[in-house]
Amino acid sequence: MKPKKRRTRRGASWLLFLLPSLCGVTVFVLLPFTDVVRRSFSETMSRTFVGLRNYQTIFSNKAFQQASFNTIRFVLVCMPALILLSLLIALILHGQPERSGIFKTTFLLPMAVPVASVVLIWQAFFHQNGLLSAFLVSVGASGQDWMKTGWAFWVLVFSYLWKNLGYDMILWLAGLAGISPSLYEAAQVDGAGRFRCFVSITLPNLLPTLYTITVLSFLNSFKVFREAYLVAGDYPHSSMYMLQHLFNNWFADLDMDKLCAAAVVVGLTIFFLILLLRRAWEKES
Repeated sequence: MKPKKRRTRRGASWLLFLLPSLCGVTVFVLLPFTDVVRRSFSETMSRTFVGLRNYQTIFSNKAFQQASFNTIRFVLVCMPALILLSLLIALILHGQPERSGIFKTTFLLPMAVPVASVVLIWQAFFHQNGLLSAFLVSVGASGQDWMKTGWAFWVLVFSYLWKNLGYDMILWLAGLAGISPSLYEAAQVDGAGRFRCFVSITLPNLLPTLYTITVLSFLNSFKVFREAYLVAGDYPHSSMYMLQHLFNNWFADLDMDKLCAAAVVVGLTIFFLILLLRRAWEKES
C-alpha cells in the first residue's frame, strides 16, 4: 500500500505543478481557438450557421491563393537554405574553436537589432534613391525601387536568413559539442575519412538538433511579416504578399468570417506539419 500512496502523491504533485500552465493554455489558446472554429461556420453579423460557405469563399479568393502561394514558396526556399547554410558555418567554426568567438558574435548581432533598425537598413539599401540604386547609377545602370519589383521576395528571403542564421548556427554548435570525440577517434583508427565520419557519426547524432532547428525555423518564418509590413505597408508587391498581410487586412476590414476560416485552415496545417516532422524524426532516431 505504501508504494501506491507514494505514486499517488507524486501524481498529484505533478498535476499541481502543471495546473497553472494548463489553465493558461486553456484560457488563452484552446478556448479562443474553439471560438474561432465556431465563428468559421457562421456569418459575422447575424452569427447564423452557414456550414462550409466561408471555407469555399476563402479557397476561391484570389488574395488567399496568392498569399498562400507566396507563403509556401517563402518557407520552401528559406528553410532548406537556412538549415544548410547554418550547418555549414557551424561545421567550419567547430573545426576552428580558437577563432570562433568573434564569428559567433558577428552572426548573432542581427538578433539584437530592433525591427525598426532593420527597416531603416532596408530603406537605405533598397529604396529608389538608396545605396544599391546609387551604385548601379554610378556604373551606368538604372536604379529602381527594389521593394516594388519581383526582387522584393528575395529581399525578404535575405532578411530572414540574415536575421536567423546566427541562432541556428548556435544550435548546431551545441549539437556538435555533444558528440563524443572518442567516436571520431575510433572511426579514424578503422580508416574512416572525414566524409565517412560526417555521414556515419555527425549526421545521426545531429538528428535531434535537426528536428529542433526545423521546427523553430518553420515558426520563425511567420515572424518576417513585421519587417515586410513596416517597409511596404498593407499591400506590398504581389511577390511578397504573405498570409500575414491577408489576415491583417481582413481584420482591419472586419471580415471575421473569412479570417476565422483561414485561421483554422492555416492553424491545422501548421499543427499537422509539425506532427509529421515529429513522427519522421522518431522513425529516423
